[in-house]
Amino acid sequence: MDISIHASFLPHDDPEASLAFYRDALGFEVRTDVGRGAMRWITVGPPDQPGTSLLLAPPAADPGVTDDERRVIAEMMAKGTYGWILLATADVDGTFEKVQAAGGEVVQEPSDQPYGIRDCAFRDPAGNLVRIQERG
Repeated sequence: MDISIHASFLPHDDPEASLAFYRDALGFEVRTDVGRGAMRWITVGPPDQPGTSLLLAPPAADPGVTDDERRVIAEMMAKGTYGWILLATADVDGTFEKVQAAGGEVVQEPSDQPYGIRDCAFRDPAGNLVRIQERG
């Protein structure tokens, strides 16, 4: 079987702030930007990995989501418990400095974890946890 990860979903509630974080702070390229206002679906990804993307989307746009579910999603996003992603880099300390300098909300500075990984963490503008680990 030949299966790869094409795209993964992360919610956003402010497309411009999300663009600033993923494009400007993380260096991802914008692949698509569809919609208007807060109802935009934005696909971003690492420039050297054209087959792998993140879809930043408004979570409440799904017509199958009830008003109560929209409220819960908004509450979870505000607390930072709705979405997260794990990224990897060759230089976690350098990446941390760049993202922090670009205004990324620091959750954890680079540190060595007891399970053998060095990583750091940020919150994106929608509250999603973005962990970045160093490739070994």
